[in-house]
Formats: sequence, C-alpha cells, structure tokens
Amino acid sequence: MNSMLRRLALAAACTIGAGAAYALAEGGGDLVVFDWSGYEDPLLHPEYAAKYGAEPTFAFFGDEDEAFEKMRAGFKADIAHPCSQSVVKWRDAGMLQPLDTSKISGWKDLNPGIMAMKDLATTADGKAWFMPFDWGNTSLLYRTDNVTKEEAQSLKIFADPKFKGRVTIGDNVDDAYALASLVIGLKDWTKMTDAQFKEASDFLRAVHKNVRFYWTDDTDINQAFSGNEVDLAWGWNETFVTLKGQGVPIEMNRDTKEGLSTWVCGYVLMKDAPGKLDQAYDFLNAVNTPGVSDHMVKTFGYGHGNGAGMAAIDHGILVERGFDNLDKFLDKTLFQQPVAAELKQRMVAEFEKIKAGY
Repeated sequence: MNSMLRRLALAAACTIGAGAAYALAEGGGDLVVFDWSGYEDPLLHPEYAAKYGAEPTFAFFGDEDEAFEKMRAGFKADIAHPCSQSVVKWRDAGMLQPLDTSKISGWKDLNPGIMAMKDLATTADGKAWFMPFDWGNTSLLYRTDNVTKEEAQSLKIFADPKFKGRVTIGDNVDDAYALASLVIGLKDWTKMTDAQFKEASDFLRAVHKNVRFYWTDDTDINQAFSGNEVDLAWGWNETFVTLKGQGVPIEMNRDTKEGLSTWVCGYVLMKDAPGKLDQAYDFLNAVNTPGVSDHMVKTFGYGHGNGAGMAAIDHGILVERGFDNLDKFLDKTLFQQPVAAELKQRMVAEFEKIKAGY
C-alpha cells in the first residue's frame, strides 16, 4: 500500500469505535506510531525526520485499555506507547514482539533503576519488550487563588463537597484507582483485597459527585485550569510546568499526607507491525537520543528514560522537577505496576459504572 492510501486507511480505522478519542497527526512516514496526544512533538524525535524527511504517522489514544481493545479488534501500528502497568498485559496477549537491543544505540544508557523494575523492561529469559521513555507523577494540582495550601494537604479534598463541580480527574482507570488506593492507605495496589477494592471504589463515587468532567488529554485539563473552570485536578507534571510558565496560579503538591502516584511509560514494538522494522528502530533510536532529555524535562516536566541525557541536565533544574534522585522519586508513592488481569478487569468495569453515575 502506498503512503497516501495507508494514511487514508489509518484515518478511517481511527474513527471506528464508540467513545474512542483517536485522531491523525500530520505525518508522511510509513511508520505508524500509536501514542498519547502531544508526543508527536518533532523535538522528541528530531533525528527521525532528519533521516527520512518526514514525520511518522501518529494515531492517538486517550487510555491504554482503549488502545488495547482497539488493537485487539484489528487496528495495526508499528510502535505503541503504553505505561508500566500495561506492558505485561499487552505482552501476555501476544500483541508485542521482543526488541532487538543491538539495534538501539542508547540501550546501555537507559536509566538502570527503571530497567531493574520487575517484569517491566526485560523478562527472565533475557528478552527485552519495553524501552522506557518518560516517567513522572500523577498528583494533586490546585489553583492557589481558590484553594489554600492548608486545604491541599490531603487527597481527600477531591471528595470535599465544597468543590462540587470544580474537580477534574483523568478518564484513565489506572490514575483513578491510584488516587483511590492512596486515599485508603494502599501503596501496593497489587495486594488490593476485595474490601479495599470496595473502599477505593466508594471514594471514586464520592469524587464523581464533584467532577466537572473527566479529562482525556493535556489540552482538556490545561484549558480548564487556565479558564478557571476547575480548582482541583489529579494530573500530570506537564500541566503544572506548562501553566506555571503561562502565569496561571497553579501548584503541584507532591507531598500530600497520602502521597502521589508514579508511572513509567515507554515504547514497544507491535507484533506483525505493518511498517518497516528499520524505520521502527530508527524511531526508537531517535526518541532515546540524550539530546531529547533536555526538551522532555523543560517542556513536558517529565523525566527521560535515557540516563546519560538526564545526567547532562543542569542539576538545579532536576532538583526543581524532583528528578535528581530516582530512589527518592519513587519513595512513598504508589508505583503503577501491573496488577492481576482479573483485578484490572474489575477496575475497568467499575470505573465505567462510576463515571455513569452508578
């Protein structure tokens, strides 16, 4: 299939499915990257366009479970961008192929602390399935003109009736249950009991009463904050960095009584990828270039998977972002590691009920 026909077919495929939030970015490459909105930023993979004279073709998803179902239904991509809690699920479903690390020039520079996380990047047989790319937090964001510092010391504020209609949390089951798990005092959600699942779900139902909307991408949440539509959000580093830079009165409290959630996302190679493998590895090399670290940290507010690139950034900026010490970064947080398939299915089903008001 030529490039034009392939892009048209992809555009058509991206519109299938009720409630799916897919779009097609401007792109001319044969490579199809299934990604979060915003990661089509050319400065995150400059060497790819320099080599091919075109951007990859990007398709977007707003939630990894949505992306999983889309691909299981037949949508084809070469590369996708899941996060730590989804890698095992995707791999066990037979959707991935292992990475040939000899073709990824900066593999040895990947952050050793992240690479050592159980079942995340490599399996016991030595096969590599996941290349960490970005890492950060989901934590409490609040407008300082409407919420006091004292009020913002606990995540329970999301259920405070005072903020009815002034709250937004992500339309993302992992972030939602990370929030609820922290509130009930659970840092390791892989050990969630039936009673704790009910307690966490009950908290999300209380939050739902205050929710103005469930955000699906950075544009949603950023516009709501800057437009003074919401006072509180359970959101990502990028929103804080972007809006703070625009002069919006916003703060990110990474030190609430209950803690915060930490995630690691990265790129995987899809099984039966329709594009050319050499282009896929060129993309992986491009996003893992040390020079990308500076743009990732300063513009997105996220850490970059490439440890060598991170080490070259001004230490003061790393301290400001909370990225100067990975062990400290992961301490007292709920790390979004994979949970048992049955528990994940229960979370997905229950979150849909909660959002529907049941």
